[in-house]
Parts: sequence; C-alpha cells; structure tokens
Amino acid sequence: MFGRGFNVWIMGIDGTWRRSCVLKGISASDAELELEGSIEGLNLKEFFLLLSSTGLAYRRCELVRVNGTEIQVRFLKTKNKATAGRPGNRDERMAS
Repeated sequence: MFGRGFNVWIMGIDGTWRRSCVLKGISASDAELELEGSIEGLNLKEFFLLLSSTGLAYRRCELVRVNGTEIQVRFLKTKNKATAGRPGNRDERMAS
C-alpha cells in the first residue's frame, strides 16, 4: 500500500470512457484503486488501467470487487504474440 497513492486512470477497452483514480496499492496480479466520480453505467468487465497520462504504460484489468469509492482489479494475462510464431515454439514442435 502507498501512503497517499498515485494518480492514474481507468479507460474502457473501446476508448469511449475514462475516469481519474488513485492507485492505493499494487502487486504483480492485482491493484486497489480509489475512484474519483461514479462508475455507474461503465462496463468494468474488462478495461485498461493507464499508469501514464500518454497511455504508454497500461495493464488490462477486470473488476474483482467494489467497496464504496474503492475498487479492486485483477490484471488479465495476454498471449505473447512475439514468441507465438518463432521456430522451436512448443506448439509448432508438437504439430511436427
């Protein structure tokens, strides 16, 4: 947990909404955020946690729980496209 937190944003996967929030705590698999404003009507099944104002540092998330203005999110894992087609990839070796 952080003392005063860090200003971050959450944003819809489709980019249609964005909310300011404070990052209160983070681990390799999840984070705790305090929202500024309402989350009513937002699709929080899957969204981005933007760690920089330019959006260059982000994590894909899903909502775990809501407690007033605080939410807990889980980071979603994405497939590594860079290694998927490399020679020697386990899937390719098994298909041979």
